[in-house]
Amino acid sequence: MDFSLSMEHEILRKSVRDFAEKEIKPVARELDEKEEFSYDTMEAMAGLGLCGMFVSEEYEGQGMDYVSYIIATEEIARVDGSHAATIAAGNSLGTGPIYYYGNEEQKRKYLPEACRGETLWAFGLTEPNAGSDAGNTQTTAVLDGDEWVINGSKIFITNGATDITAGTVSLCKTGTRKDGKPELTCIVVEKGTPGFEAREMHGKLMWRASNTSELYFDDCRVPKENLLGPIGDGFHQMLGTLDGGRLSIAAMGLGGAQGAFEMGLKYAKERVQFGRPISTFQVNAFKLADMATEIECARLLLYKACWLRDNEKPFAKHAAMAKLYCSEVMGMCVDHAVQLHGGYGLMKEYDIERFYRDHKLLEIGEGTSEVQRIVISRLIDAV
Repeated sequence: MDFSLSMEHEILRKSVRDFAEKEIKPVARELDEKEEFSYDTMEAMAGLGLCGMFVSEEYEGQGMDYVSYIIATEEIARVDGSHAATIAAGNSLGTGPIYYYGNEEQKRKYLPEACRGETLWAFGLTEPNAGSDAGNTQTTAVLDGDEWVINGSKIFITNGATDITAGTVSLCKTGTRKDGKPELTCIVVEKGTPGFEAREMHGKLMWRASNTSELYFDDCRVPKENLLGPIGDGFHQMLGTLDGGRLSIAAMGLGGAQGAFEMGLKYAKERVQFGRPISTFQVNAFKLADMATEIECARLLLYKACWLRDNEKPFAKHAAMAKLYCSEVMGMCVDHAVQLHGGYGLMKEYDIERFYRDHKLLEIGEGTSEVQRIVISRLIDAV
């Protein structure tokens, strides 16, 4: 067994880490405070090659493996969750469905601009009454001649309402199957289509510098060729998209945990009480030891899941495990790091305060921790 990364992976990690420290860290706190999506840093991330990372060069993607994508997401998340969310959603939820399920015409029409970072795509899944129960989608699409007529709404959609958002791939109910269950289909809806509106959401606890939106469809008409893959294949496409998305959320948890650990360690070495650094007190040293151990375990689990994916082996179980574990490890790490900071950890001038807020979504988005346990329980041999 070989646990080492390739030279290419190590070079990528260093370049993304250096970029995150120099370009994102200096502005992350202000962007969070203003609840502002940064087009400057988005352009810079695109210039670094962080868009379309696993899309083949044929469509102007980077043609990298999934481990590379996860390393890049991890390193951005080590500095800021909002920017990591933009990249993670832009790759796995944005370009992913078009790349894996779109036809050749759709790929050539939409992917090159997205891979260059000139556009972003959103994945319209969650609805007010269809979160964990995604199969309960209420948004409908009815074929009328040569057009789909879409009605309904989506909520909590990342990258759905930026100035460079090109559109959304939305899950719609297109009929009823023979077994009585809803027929679900993914349909591409371009920005500017009459009857389609995206509204930015504000007042968030976390990821305040990422774009989160509500989508509304009011007799929205799109050409019938905007169908993504076969009719009725939407639920399958959704599950496949979420499997990949869970790996990126896990990477955000791993990167966030690493960042929190480093902040806690640095502060504990500098903070002096009773005449010595607080890192020398056993109660604090044990916190740091637990954090380091859990981060190591999380990284091994996540990288194994990515290795399975890259080698075209079943990875759904490990993706759910990695998403569950990494998100909860970050929760433990930010809690310990805030405790190490004491009262200062509650102040916005310290980045750990932002990390403490940002971590919570990782236990909710792309399937809650409770849903991950359901998925895992169904995939293990004992159940």
